[in-house]
Amino acid sequence: MRQGYEDAGLTREQLNSDPFLQFEAWFSEANDSEPIPNAMSLATVSRSGAPMLRTVLLKLFDENGFVFFTNYKSRKADQIAENPNVATLFNWVALERQVSIIGVAEKIDTSESLKYFLSRPRGSQLGAWVSDQKSVLSSRKILEMKLDEIKRKFAKGKIPLPDFWGGYRIKPDSFEFWQGRPNRLHDRFLYSKSDNESWCIERLAP
Repeated sequence: MRQGYEDAGLTREQLNSDPFLQFEAWFSEANDSEPIPNAMSLATVSRSGAPMLRTVLLKLFDENGFVFFTNYKSRKADQIAENPNVATLFNWVALERQVSIIGVAEKIDTSESLKYFLSRPRGSQLGAWVSDQKSVLSSRKILEMKLDEIKRKFAKGKIPLPDFWGGYRIKPDSFEFWQGRPNRLHDRFLYSKSDNESWCIERLAP
């Protein structure tokens, strides 16, 4: 169960001074080598300090942050409402790379959620109406019956955006770019905001 890392490594000179542009460059490379490059682990913590971790899909990103979509009645949504501080991790195994981001999550505008919702396949739109992520099901049959009901309800015309579904934008406070190296002497660089809101870059010990 031991993994060797053979990459040539990462130097300070190779890094873009803007962490969003550095992420964009690595994400582009991940698109060529990873089966699901936009899969990211999302960690949230409740007001009482109880953590939860799950995988979500990054759908949009720019200099304003990183956007994923979910049910606003889910446990992750409840925890974000209680404590908006979150962490997310991209693990790109083929490239021997990881990117971790710590920041604050907030709901995006309804117009942004609607724009993305309308771009989804019809089946995914129906699924958003059916999936009550906190409910307990006695069988899958109940879920399938709910889907049949929603199909009949929206058999004609466009499927509307559920008022309980939409996006969150993670606004980063820090980024860590991790590159695997031989003998566990990995390269790690931390971007953090300085007092004047510019980005400070530091090399971390592996």
